[in-house]
Amino acid sequence: MRIGELSERTGTPRRLLRYYEEQGLIVADRLPNGYRDYDASNVDRVAQIRGLLDAGLPTRIIKQILPCLNKPRVIHFPDATPEMLATLEEERDRMTERIRCLVRNRDAVAEYLDAVRGELAEPSA
Repeated sequence: MRIGELSERTGTPRRLLRYYEEQGLIVADRLPNGYRDYDASNVDRVAQIRGLLDAGLPTRIIKQILPCLNKPRVIHFPDATPEMLATLEEERDRMTERIRCLVRNRDAVAEYLDAVRGELAEPSA
């Protein structure tokens, strides 16, 4: 598929897709006319990238862990350094804290909605 279709299917601007390609996060073949040709698997890959970026991971880390997302049970990391492992642990811990915060906020919104709905359901005196 061409870049416009990938952009439409993922909701990701073309410029950002080109950036992902420059960073080595996605790969496109080139057609004889020079147009990019993306495999359909890039739709899921872009969703993974967007999710990891939303979680706060930098592209340099995402590039290193993307191969693990293809086959999670076959993880081989020959170039893992202690520094990279420490960075990944920090990122994991940061994501865990963000998840806790999101859960607290979700629960607060749910309580608010329940209270408002309860008041709206009560007949006026």
